[in-house]
Amino acid sequence: MADLMVKNKAAFNSEPWRMLLFLLLAQLLVAFVGRSIGPLGVLIGEDLSLTKSQIGMLPAALFLGQAIASVPAGFLTDKFGSRRLLMAAAFFLGIGFLIMTFLSQFWAVLLLVIIGGVGYGSMHPITNKGIIEWFALKQRGTAMGIKQMGITAGSALAGLILLPLGAGYGWRPVVFGACVLLLFSGWIASILYHDRIRVKSSANRGGLVAFYKSMFGMLKNKSLMLVSLSAAGLNGSQMCLNTYLVLFAYEKFGITLVLSGILFVISEVSGTLGRVAWGMISDFLFNGNRVVILLIITVLTALSSLSVALIPSATFWTLVPIISIFGFSVAGFNGIWMNLASEIVHPAQAGISSGVSIMFGSIGVILIPPLFGFMVDRTGSFTFGWLFIAGLMAVVFVMLAYLALISKKENSPE
Repeated sequence: MADLMVKNKAAFNSEPWRMLLFLLLAQLLVAFVGRSIGPLGVLIGEDLSLTKSQIGMLPAALFLGQAIASVPAGFLTDKFGSRRLLMAAAFFLGIGFLIMTFLSQFWAVLLLVIIGGVGYGSMHPITNKGIIEWFALKQRGTAMGIKQMGITAGSALAGLILLPLGAGYGWRPVVFGACVLLLFSGWIASILYHDRIRVKSSANRGGLVAFYKSMFGMLKNKSLMLVSLSAAGLNGSQMCLNTYLVLFAYEKFGITLVLSGILFVISEVSGTLGRVAWGMISDFLFNGNRVVILLIITVLTALSSLSVALIPSATFWTLVPIISIFGFSVAGFNGIWMNLASEIVHPAQAGISSGVSIMFGSIGVILIPPLFGFMVDRTGSFTFGWLFIAGLMAVVFVMLAYLALISKKENSPE
């Protein structure tokens, strides 16, 4: 009897990690397609005759779609659960990018990227809600880091697989095939995943009034707004690294396109490791304190960007350690951000809290990469762009320090 109880307990404890596997699969394939516009930007730019600023508008369009969708997706996830929406998110991204492969007008490509961004952005609150439901506080940093590493792992796979294939066969058939894989995998994940908390009783509660009430309630949360605006700076910096690293290494230092693509993969693999490592460090060394981790990440990002800006000449191997630290920090922050945004509020509001934070966090990706590209176009040098990222990190550090002060006051005994 005792053996049976132990076996049942082990099975119960393994269930959250099994559900995490399906959430990770969905997140990875969404990033594999959505984030492919980073490494493929050089090929899309050549095909459509785009400037650096226009190339920066591609990820901006993706995250504009994310900003539009994140709050409604979070609200719907709180009402209906994650399972029902997994396939819907994969459908929006897969169909949007699939149609994009048949278009040649830049404005039409941007429009379809925005539509794809609706699915890309929806997946974050959908999967975040699953993590909050299935895992206890002391496990969430690790679990969220594992789930969020699907984004950087998917992006790294795009650079490792789609960029070489795109260089050989063109970006259009390669993205088409990736979209088909996404649609199939999203269908599988939606079948195998199930919510821990049944949501039938809440499905009919509220409507637009409840939605706007919940959203404006989040806007009044000072801590959530500080987290979200800090994330805007980190998000935008991360996407500048994703979008311009291949071009930077290829054009400034004459590193081959393949090796430049490998640098991109290194940055994303480092970010993948960072998402898990930062979550574990937060859980086990800082007792769940997320803000101090974001402060450390901000400092490392600023130092890395300064190093890239000021290095006069470099080879592939010279850039590897710098890009590794750059990716580990700025591409590794996402899981900590998602945890913090979800934990600031009651678990029942984790979906919409994530959605609101993602909406504001997306502003950085909408504005910063095109601005970075504009600086490069006007000056003919990447230096001012990387210096701009370093300066932006100083602003983010101040906001996070203020958030830490607020948190300390709220948690201190009267």
